[in-house]
Amino acid sequence: MNVIRFSDLCAQGAVAAKRVFIRADLNVPQDAQGAITEDTRIRASVPCIQMALDAGAAVMVTSHLGRPTEGAFKPADSLAPVAQRLGELLGRAVPLVSNWVDGVTVAPCQVVMLENCRVNPGEKKNDPALARKMAALCDIFVHDAFGTAHRAEASTYGIAEYAPVACAGPLLAAEMDAIAKALLAPKRPLVAIVAGSKVSTKLTILKSLAANVDQLIVGGGIANTFMLAAGLNIGKSLAEHDLVGEAKAVIDLMKARGAEVPIPTDVVTAKTFAADAVATVKKATDVADDDMILDIGPETATKLAAQLMKAGTIVWNGPVGVFEFAAFENGTKTIAHAIAESSAFSIAGGGDTLAAIAKYGIEKQVGYISTGGGAFLEVLEGKTLPAFEILTKRAAG
Repeated sequence: MNVIRFSDLCAQGAVAAKRVFIRADLNVPQDAQGAITEDTRIRASVPCIQMALDAGAAVMVTSHLGRPTEGAFKPADSLAPVAQRLGELLGRAVPLVSNWVDGVTVAPCQVVMLENCRVNPGEKKNDPALARKMAALCDIFVHDAFGTAHRAEASTYGIAEYAPVACAGPLLAAEMDAIAKALLAPKRPLVAIVAGSKVSTKLTILKSLAANVDQLIVGGGIANTFMLAAGLNIGKSLAEHDLVGEAKAVIDLMKARGAEVPIPTDVVTAKTFAADAVATVKKATDVADDDMILDIGPETATKLAAQLMKAGTIVWNGPVGVFEFAAFENGTKTIAHAIAESSAFSIAGGGDTLAAIAKYGIEKQVGYISTGGGAFLEVLEGKTLPAFEILTKRAAG
């Protein structure tokens, strides 16, 4: 993807004394008292901000936080805790500026936090008048919020249309590079793991990937629907019976290309959905009517792990079983370790996937971990994200 990169502008000395507006993703979880409970997104945004400060820019940073009502600011909507944490990470004060749309005072080598951008009327609908006002605040707009890249809002898209220069920050550029490496020019075989509770939420992803990947591994409730499509009994397992035809279509699409959707040959079942439920390993052909399938079996997990070890590129979205319960985590654990040990380039995304990666301590062995849930899924669906589209357009002049 041909976009202007902020790192290049800094290296060229084109940022000194310029007003730089950074759209970051600082939407962090907070407790009932407003204290930040997990600061990964703030830490991930620091390199871009530090890069701008080191280059001598006058820096403005904004983000959304939560789901505020436009035009009706509440104390709970405030980025104050974020500004404080960012200040601790940068080792300097980060003043918080309210009502900033009509003007911001900031000097070179200083940074200010602009209050929750989603409170501004017209933000979500990408109001051109609001976008023009934001663009007028800066010489350079930097999009560094991949988590919002699938949304065309005033602070993510509109400002990029009207700012003198619009570019990708290091976080967004890294996502672009990883996506291009995994999906646009992958090293083969390309294996995708798509798991989750429902086929319906991932159907467009499955269809998009089925036209491109060499193997499509399905897991969770999605795998149960595919097992039905293969003529297997799944007992009282979670599945979408009305989408069996769609699952068959994906299997047929893969088969026509000489590719495959591996159907589990064994599974781990229980009579109830509970952490202390008795786990029983069964052949996929032996599932009883009162069984619930909560994980793939050891034979299937071993087989899939061997295939992952031979892959050139791996795309991972979703655990293959109820990995939160110890008795039903073996499938996800086996696949996670196979991805970690594989020489393939791997890209992983989605909240449950990140939780599995953290649980099995393989962060450093995954090629790229995507920070944007919805945006990552839309990329897998084959969509062009609005952020990529406008930045590519601006780079082309």
